[in-house]
Amino acid sequence: MPLDKTIEKCLVLGSGAIKIGQAGEFDYSGSQVLKALQEEGIYTILINPNIATIQTDPELSDRVYLLPVNLRYVKAVIEKERPDSIMLAFGGQTALNVGVQLKQEGVLNKYGVRVLGTPISAIEETEDRELFRQAMIKAGVQIAKSGSATSLDKSIELAEEIGFPLMLRVAFTLGGRGSGVAYNMEQFKTMVNRALAQSMIAQVLVEEYMGGWKEIEYEVVRDNEDNTLTVCNMENIDPVGIHTGESIVIAPSQTLTNEEYHMLRTASINVIKQLGVVGECNIQYALHPRSKEFRAIEVNARLSRSSALASKATGYPLAYVAAKIAIGYNLDEISNKVTDVTTACFEPALDYVVLKIPRWDLQKFRRVSRQIGTQMKSVGEVMAIGRNFEEVLQKAIRMLDVGLKGEVCNSKNLLPEKTREEIEEELKHPTDRRIFYVADAIKMGVSIDEIYKLSWIDKWFLYKIENIVEIEDMLGQINLLTDDQIKNKAIRYAKKFGFSDGQIAIAMNTDTVKIRNLRRRYSIVPVVKQIDTLAAEWPAATNYLYMTYGGTSDDLDFEKSHEYFKDPTKKKIVVLGSGVYRIGASVEFDWGCVNMAWALKKQGVEEVIMINYNPETVSTDYDVSDKLYFEELSGERVMDILEKEKPFGTVVSVGGQIGNNLTQKFTKYREVFRKLNLEILGTEGRDINRAENRAMFSGILDQLSIAQPQWKALSSKEEALDFASEVEYPVLIRPSYVLSGAAMNVAQNEAELSKYLDLATLVSKDNPVVITKFFTNAREIDVDGISDGETVFIGAVAEHVENAGVHSGDATMSIPAITLQFRTTERVKLTAEKIARALNIRGPFNIQFLVKNNQISVIECNLRSSRSMPYVSKTRGINLMRLAAEVILDKKIPKEILDYPYGNYVVTKVPQFSFMRLDKADPRLGVEMASTGEVACIGDTFPRALIRSMRAVDMDVPIENANCLITVAGAKLKRDMIPIAKKFEKLGFNIFSTKGTAVVLKNAGIKDVQIVGKIRNPDIKPNILDMLVNRKFDLVINIPRPTIIESKFEKIMRDEYTIRRKAVEFKIPCITNKQLASALADAIEEYRQTPSRVLSLNEYHDRCLKDIYW
Repeated sequence: MPLDKTIEKCLVLGSGAIKIGQAGEFDYSGSQVLKALQEEGIYTILINPNIATIQTDPELSDRVYLLPVNLRYVKAVIEKERPDSIMLAFGGQTALNVGVQLKQEGVLNKYGVRVLGTPISAIEETEDRELFRQAMIKAGVQIAKSGSATSLDKSIELAEEIGFPLMLRVAFTLGGRGSGVAYNMEQFKTMVNRALAQSMIAQVLVEEYMGGWKEIEYEVVRDNEDNTLTVCNMENIDPVGIHTGESIVIAPSQTLTNEEYHMLRTASINVIKQLGVVGECNIQYALHPRSKEFRAIEVNARLSRSSALASKATGYPLAYVAAKIAIGYNLDEISNKVTDVTTACFEPALDYVVLKIPRWDLQKFRRVSRQIGTQMKSVGEVMAIGRNFEEVLQKAIRMLDVGLKGEVCNSKNLLPEKTREEIEEELKHPTDRRIFYVADAIKMGVSIDEIYKLSWIDKWFLYKIENIVEIEDMLGQINLLTDDQIKNKAIRYAKKFGFSDGQIAIAMNTDTVKIRNLRRRYSIVPVVKQIDTLAAEWPAATNYLYMTYGGTSDDLDFEKSHEYFKDPTKKKIVVLGSGVYRIGASVEFDWGCVNMAWALKKQGVEEVIMINYNPETVSTDYDVSDKLYFEELSGERVMDILEKEKPFGTVVSVGGQIGNNLTQKFTKYREVFRKLNLEILGTEGRDINRAENRAMFSGILDQLSIAQPQWKALSSKEEALDFASEVEYPVLIRPSYVLSGAAMNVAQNEAELSKYLDLATLVSKDNPVVITKFFTNAREIDVDGISDGETVFIGAVAEHVENAGVHSGDATMSIPAITLQFRTTERVKLTAEKIARALNIRGPFNIQFLVKNNQISVIECNLRSSRSMPYVSKTRGINLMRLAAEVILDKKIPKEILDYPYGNYVVTKVPQFSFMRLDKADPRLGVEMASTGEVACIGDTFPRALIRSMRAVDMDVPIENANCLITVAGAKLKRDMIPIAKKFEKLGFNIFSTKGTAVVLKNAGIKDVQIVGKIRNPDIKPNILDMLVNRKFDLVINIPRPTIIESKFEKIMRDEYTIRRKAVEFKIPCITNKQLASALADAIEEYRQTPSRVLSLNEYHDRCLKDIYW
């Protein structure tokens, strides 16, 4: 069936902010669907407030709305734009839920909007747990004994009927939100109350728990004519009970028999046909480890995290194919854009293995539990490609970028030693570190059988890890004086199983450079292989590449390539990607990489090569670069690639901190750089070091007579304590070469300073730690710009709503600045230009300032793309990455860009937090970043933009008739809250406080303050805890005291923490910053008085700018 010509105007719903469980994979899928529709000439409208995504770039759709993806705003866009169709499968759970609501409210019928692809009836069957159970029975696929409930009483009935332990699942959520395993009734009741609050339809599924069974996934595609194929099957190394997003996953499956594989494949085809899915879906099974008994766990009738992994693992463009099916095409009519020789009806066959490992950032959160289970906590994932399990496991561990060398040979600082009893506990009750303690258990002599009984990890995988341990032991028995033949054989063997030069060096007690030189002398070098999705059954020339020691020759002719690029008019440039998503480095850095690659192509660069290993990204799509190396961003592997490719230059400044850190590592290979004539394009490595090294940068500011907080480079703890006493507390500890404020802390006293110094020197052990005086009551400013070495273009001056003390990645920002005086803004720009010239910047930069009493001082300078660059670029209509590409190719910034006007609108950026996913994590903010994503919404005024942005991060802030809890610690903070509380009283909010705060507020003239009992006094009614659990508050304002250590405040701080935690768990908007609370009150007042209208980003640009520079 060819293209449906009746489709002319299609609305695509994005997924919104990056959060745990719903991350960058939806930028990948959304971008692919927009391209697929564009190819057919279909007018596209996108709603997505995630300004950092590629899909919200102006060239990918005809209209972009930076609005919350919820019923209210989607309905408003439909009323205005009148699309004839809508896509729901490419925006994660957010888009699916809104689609169901649009149907239920009659919006789709009223405006004649048809759902393309999988019908809403199928979506409801997969999301509503009771309907899902019935559909599986019809498909002849067994599911766990279960029942659905919409109340606690019904849930208890089911629990008594099924028996413990029990698995609890939540309807219309993803990433396992609200789910868990209950082992007793008390635990069960607590979990049910919380789970019901998380479900869109207040429904939970209570089912038998199948802990210890294997978890297997199938990615299945079905077209309009019922043609069906399985694209990929994947095996979770962790058993059922660990969410698939938390599990290590391998593709294709390794421990299934042929009979088991086909049994589950047949079941998958039956399921997708029964549900009537049109496009793609992911099906998860539990398979008994010692029989052929299996159960269907769940079906995702949309593009998912696993879909992105399967797509990148197989080279099968799932999102693109699903989009083409949705607009009428069948599988045999769609060409595979990756292979160029087959149609989409060919099932991929692999001659390699792929492994995914999640990345956790749990160390950033106070009080958080490190245990992993049915609810996702990981913030990103990596994908490694190789020829055997050992190789991909070790590659993937290094890709996590947490300082680990592989499965073995790691620092004891990163993985503390444990007793046998502690290791057995880790294996039985897994944390994010379990895979490493498997190796430790083997070293301690714990048998494979014992490890299996504790962990339920299949023995096949355990034996492979045992092999890695044995290779480490073998390497430890040789050294540089050992016979050459033995060394050659040992190193060659270790390399085939994924050992890096660094691991071998540690095992052999030498240094990395010596091992590199040694193996090159022995001609032990990796080969480049193409991802062959047809396992050599058909000739396929792909640009997907990986490196391995499990081969004898390269799949590419590098000699021919080098001869071609001898022509000086032809350039080959390598772009270093952003690596794994983590807190502090997410989709905004992928935006920088992709836009840099595209801009270089527009500048006439013949070949752009991307190095990245993140399957969630657009930069690892088949059509972004000329070549893609799905490889580690380690010094060793990047040098391997550079030696093979011999590029004109390498771009390190667009992928976040990872590129800047590599420039420091490249100093070890300066001789190789010199021989190969390799260059870092843009700002030079020595200038990057002058900005990254805290002490050097502070010295430069002193030379330029630019104000900064008093500082001192740490040489001893005693000296640090003396400095803090001299300048007076609080002081800020700032490590070098880190991202997202890692190990950055504000110390209020000597005890805190001592503790934080130990942490900072561990995180940044090879670089200096600087201590600075911390300014209270200062406003923070971000400046993003591009410099060509002479001319400096300031993209924007963005003002933080919160005072200094909240990390810039967690701050609410506004462009333009709202409270800054004009002369202060101009002084900020002039100072930024002065710094850019002093550091010889050629490319992107970000500078952070403090403003207090209209006096400015500089905090830091990053000589790379920043988190806020897509925000600035789309607000201004000027693509900073296009400018950066021109500059690094020695072009000058066009003079006309300097005169581009600012639009007369406000764009407010608000962080997305995922505290709900992180059991026990304290949702208070500080100088170390905690947010997982961001949104930005536009309004004619700041209040309008702020309210929209807060709603876009699932913070359903009340506008009227609200109950507001205000709790504040300490006499000064209570006094500070008086004017803010008066604003909420004026709005007509009902104010609740504990006795101490209530007395202060009443004495200040706020009459109707209702007193509630403290959490630690449960007998005083009404009690805060009861009201939180029963969701009697519509807004919580909880301003914590600065200190987090002092034991004399322990009871108060426990109460403060519980209030914040319960607010998060029961989806009550919680504000922990007084500046934001004040801004919200002002915004609500103005929001009530001004009419609402929805305009696209394009309309704001057309109305206010003469053109956009994109």
